[in-house]
Amino acid sequence: MKIAVISDIHGNLLALEAVLADLKAESPDIIVNLGDCVSGPLWPEETGTILRETNWPTVRGNHDRYLLDDPVEKMGPTDRFSIERLSSENLDWLKTTQPVIRLNDEVFLCHGTPREDDRYLTEKVEGPKGHLPDEDVLLSEIKEESSPVICCGHTHIPRLIRLKATGQTILNPGSVGLPSYEDNHPQRHKMEVGSPHARYALMTKTGGNWNFHEKILAYDWDAASREAEKNGRSGWARALAHGFYGPLS
Repeated sequence: MKIAVISDIHGNLLALEAVLADLKAESPDIIVNLGDCVSGPLWPEETGTILRETNWPTVRGNHDRYLLDDPVEKMGPTDRFSIERLSSENLDWLKTTQPVIRLNDEVFLCHGTPREDDRYLTEKVEGPKGHLPDEDVLLSEIKEESSPVICCGHTHIPRLIRLKATGQTILNPGSVGLPSYEDNHPQRHKMEVGSPHARYALMTKTGGNWNFHEKILAYDWDAASREAEKNGRSGWARALAHGFYGPLS
């Protein structure tokens, strides 16, 4: 079995198109989407239309939830930009997404953690940047979830973690459409992958074992950067062009 795992598209149509082209060559048995689909100052409606037509199992990310649940006047600028451009058809599709998905007996899908869509599982933002959470912290975050493979997104940083205590694997495929960002939850921090490429992952079961392959794809990130700049989001523009957030030193 070959599963393609994508996450955090954030309305980046050009990055999604690069992933779709690569998926044709890879021919996975199933493609799953871990959420944060359309929220971004780019092409939310066009991205939503493509995703609506794919019929992929799709998790509801925290920004997907904000678009569905929050009043427009309380939304941040990214979500407000997106909700103002989404058709009723694509909003209806977004309502069909699920908080978590148990794909089969071996694979569990979530956006943040199995219990919270806006909580990091595979990164800790306290202390030195880029450090993994301790195994006991990871075990407490997944709680009673016993699936051999847990797929999550939200951090935009690719990770593959094997838990010694349980033998479980946690896969974070990274972000299709946004390689870096700044946030103030749970405290002010940056997430930076360091290059502008689109990312997703493949997991293949052969001989009883799961093997994993990170895919890193070039696309026209300068065009995506220009679109963000045109829409008044210079931070996004820098992130999309460079994979780092903020001015380059």
